Amino acid sequence: MSDHRSVPALVLADAFDWGATPFGAVAGWPSALRTAAGMVLQSRQPMCVMWGAGLRLLFNDGYRTLLGARAHGGVMGRPVRAAWPELADLAAPILDDALRGHATGAVEDHPFIVERNGYPEQIYVTFFTSPIHDDAGMIAGLVVTCVETTARVASRRERDDAMERLRLLDEIGEATRVASEPRAIMEEATRLLGEHLGVTRVAYADLEPDNDRFTIRHDWRVPGAISTAGVYSLDLFGSRATSNLRIGRTLVINDVDVELAPGDGDGMFNSIGIKAIICCPLVKGGHLVAMMAVHQVHPRRWTAEELALVEAVVERCWAHIERVRSTEALREADRHKSEFLAVLAHELRNPLAPIRNGLELLRLSGGSRETVARVGGMMDRQLSHMTHLIDDLLDIARVSSGKIVLHRELTELQRIVAVAIEATQPALDAAGHQLAVHLPDTPLPVDADPVRISQVIGNLLTNAAKYTPRNGRICITAHAEEGMAVVSVADNGIGIAPESLDAVFDMFTQVARHVERSNGGLGIGLSLVRRLVALHGGTATAASAGPGQGSTFTIRLPLAEASPVAAVDAPPAPDAAAGRRLRILIADDNVDAAHSLADLLALEGHEIRVAADGAAALELAAGFQPEVVFLDIGMPGMDGYETARRLRAMPGMQAIRLAALTGWGAAEDRARGRAAGFDHHLLKPAVPAEVRAVLAVA
Repeated sequence: MSDHRSVPALVLADAFDWGATPFGAVAGWPSALRTAAGMVLQSRQPMCVMWGAGLRLLFNDGYRTLLGARAHGGVMGRPVRAAWPELADLAAPILDDALRGHATGAVEDHPFIVERNGYPEQIYVTFFTSPIHDDAGMIAGLVVTCVETTARVASRRERDDAMERLRLLDEIGEATRVASEPRAIMEEATRLLGEHLGVTRVAYADLEPDNDRFTIRHDWRVPGAISTAGVYSLDLFGSRATSNLRIGRTLVINDVDVELAPGDGDGMFNSIGIKAIICCPLVKGGHLVAMMAVHQVHPRRWTAEELALVEAVVERCWAHIERVRSTEALREADRHKSEFLAVLAHELRNPLAPIRNGLELLRLSGGSRETVARVGGMMDRQLSHMTHLIDDLLDIARVSSGKIVLHRELTELQRIVAVAIEATQPALDAAGHQLAVHLPDTPLPVDADPVRISQVIGNLLTNAAKYTPRNGRICITAHAEEGMAVVSVADNGIGIAPESLDAVFDMFTQVARHVERSNGGLGIGLSLVRRLVALHGGTATAASAGPGQGSTFTIRLPLAEASPVAAVDAPPAPDAAAGRRLRILIADDNVDAAHSLADLLALEGHEIRVAADGAAALELAAGFQPEVVFLDIGMPGMDGYETARRLRAMPGMQAIRLAALTGWGAAEDRARGRAAGFDHHLLKPAVPAEVRAVLAVA
């Protein structure tokens, strides 16, 4: 800082150029003016003296910094209005009040432009004024102290902006908290953000499952601006922008024409008249899930605060939307489950009615041979249908919980298809359908569980039979394609609406749509198809031209490298142990089930004992010494597992055949049975052939 204390007094006088005034020499200055001038020149704080009618300036080096380039224009000693007109006009009322002897005045945080380091710069300054008296005691000038408040103003603005952002986010949260639809959330969030930023358009987009296309569900826009709602490819943003968006880096463009190279995204923005944009991506779990874009029709330098605000809004908007979607999905799932339970009750009752009627017919007919044969066949069909329903339920539960075990083997797909056709042919014939089969002569080897894949293909054929009007046409084809074995089942039935093609594989979904044409079944067969195929590393898809246009279901399974050598044909059921009389013990707390099985086996010449629980079974076994024991697993008190272990420990019982008779058939249930000593595991209701197979090896 220059030491003005060494400057000759006459130099100061000449600088003020008082002319003929009584104060033409410093010595003649009023003492108050001399004191003020000395204080100003010695201070490091920006200060000045304004003296006389024109308020001429005397200032120190600190004040010179505020003046910037003006300080070099010979303003020392000039009236303040000539040196700094914009400041003088603003401060004139305060200066006039100070000259009239009123309280000390101040101009707070006044913005103005100074030139520093060759560049214009906006700063903020607060001015304080104090009067200077002449020798007569009259106010003749002012001392002005200046404090630059640029940093304080910036801090206050940053704090105010932060509060405003929080207020906006709270407003968005409150506006969307009670929303029950995703669109309502999009509408409120985009509107509030657009009005706050004063932009042309704000758009919200969801990413499609392919993580390449995005769908703008809704955009808020000023009057006259076009809507951008629709489906687009990320490639439209250009290579640089797209790579950033995929990893969650916000795209910020202040001027499209300057910052984007021709052909690298500028075309999309120019086509909708946009020159500045913020596009904020949202990445969750490593995947791009949503975006929010802010558009401006003219170039605009976006601030860091605006960028942070858009990022916060898209995060909150997505969270609210996902909450609503999850809630709606839960409601929809609950509705489908309720419908499923209603259909389940209906389908399980259906076989009961003819079975009950058949029993009454047997009673009234007196047991005639013709009636027994006809009614017996009907009851067997209805029981098989009910068993199939229950098996489907158990299978879907096992697949869903990951408890199903695949027994893979190398086999030919043609053999599996043949087994599935044989199993479903009665249903096709009953509906009068024509089945066309087109299988290649070249083997299609697959490493698969033949029983499960046969079940998959059988479900597709059964599904086609149900939803094709009588005397319809069904075609099954198979071929190899790009390392996959492809099987398709096509029909000319009722078809599927395009929007429902994927939903038909969902649990419970198809029940509501086809309840009027259910023809038996729970609507879980296709869900089981997709899940079983997925366990084999394959896919299941549906295609249809629409309602009334038929459907095609296609499964793809990986081809195996070698040709199979084993057949899929199911082994024939072993014949009964004809002529051999066995001692058989049956233990089941279901009295009717136990005695009906006992009666059946007694008719075949076996000696039978029946117990209602595990303890009674052990007591009977001690004296009866059975060769075969059928044990219910879920008996009260002592269950079947414990009963089996105790039977094996009894003297002379080590060689008996133990068969579990239960409704639990998961892999862990079978493993637990083997650990307890069971030789066989039969699912209720056990068919006579399975019972005879146990006896045949006893």
